[in-house]
Amino acid sequence: MSVETQLLRLEADAGRGLPARTLAYRHRAGRSPAVIWLGGFRSDMTSTKAEALDLACAEDGRAMLRFDYFAHGASEGDFLTANLSIWLDDALEMIRRLGGPSPVLVGSSMGGWVALLATERLKAEGRAPGGLVLIAPAVDFTEKLMWAQFPEEIRRQITETGVWYRPSAYAPEPYPITRGLLEDARRHLLMDKPIHVGVPVHILQGAQDPDVPIEHVDRFVSLLQRDAVLMTIVPDGDHRLSRPEDIAALVRITRAMAGQRA
Repeated sequence: MSVETQLLRLEADAGRGLPARTLAYRHRAGRSPAVIWLGGFRSDMTSTKAEALDLACAEDGRAMLRFDYFAHGASEGDFLTANLSIWLDDALEMIRRLGGPSPVLVGSSMGGWVALLATERLKAEGRAPGGLVLIAPAVDFTEKLMWAQFPEEIRRQITETGVWYRPSAYAPEPYPITRGLLEDARRHLLMDKPIHVGVPVHILQGAQDPDVPIEHVDRFVSLLQRDAVLMTIVPDGDHRLSRPEDIAALVRITRAMAGQRA
């Protein structure tokens, strides 16, 4: 049974640079722990993987929450003014309000970075997630997979004009990479020191991923010196990991993390 899209209004917080905004979300009631979907950069809550997880949760009687970040999908906002701090706050507000006890956070690409940052905050509040499932986790992607690899002319354009429109293999229109996005993201970088997540982590990674290369994910995993991490590598998998066999692997991993055996 499908669930309707609902809206959550968040008030502005000028001190933290957060605008007033209305977020779209879908919440499936059920038993705990809930599965919470954290989507990728320019993705939305109706993606193939999110829909598949929602169907699995419906079959299992498990709660599930998915939502669109500010300026994504059905949520309002101007992408030119968006940044990681806003998206992280979106995730935290949703998790606190609707996540229930010890939810399993499933973060895809950028959503993997958001899941890690949210876990830091939630642990400090005494409400750590029950575990993380990270799909091609794009940790620090703005710095290491964008800025560090941009040629000088693109860096200059972003610095001088504030934006560069990057062609996308996943959408007909290019998407904006703004100076504000890059500068804000530097406040949230994780891969300059050892990382301690403190909850179970399972990574699903395609070995043929051109956007978040497996070498980048290996470097991230090497920093998890105090955590037990499982990693499932799909030898011929790309970034999307949306084929039926990829989806089946994601559902198995998420069910296991949530304590539900397929």
